[in-house]
Amino acid sequence: MNSLKTKYSKSKVEKMNKMIFVSSCIESAARQCNLSAAEMYQRMKRVGLIEGFILKCYEGLHTQSRQHVTEDVLGALAIWETKKGIAV
Repeated sequence: MNSLKTKYSKSKVEKMNKMIFVSSCIESAARQCNLSAAEMYQRMKRVGLIEGFILKCYEGLHTQSRQHVTEDVLGALAIWETKKGIAV
C-alpha cells in the first residue's frame, strides 16, 4: 500500500479501493447465484445498484464480512429488480 500512496494521490487510492470492493461484490454475488460476473454486473447495472447501493453505502459495507455483504447486495438486488418490474 505504501508504494500506491507514493505513486497515486489519496483520492485515487480511495477510488481504486472502491472499485476493487465493487468488483469483489459482483464476483461474490455472481458465485452465490451461479452466474458469471458479467451477468451479475449487467443485472446490477440495469437497476443502478452499483452506484445507488454499493458505492453509496461503501463506508458501512466494506467493514462487514464478505458473506454479510453478499447477502445485503443480493437482498437489495432482489428488491430493486422487483421495484423495477424485472423478473429473474
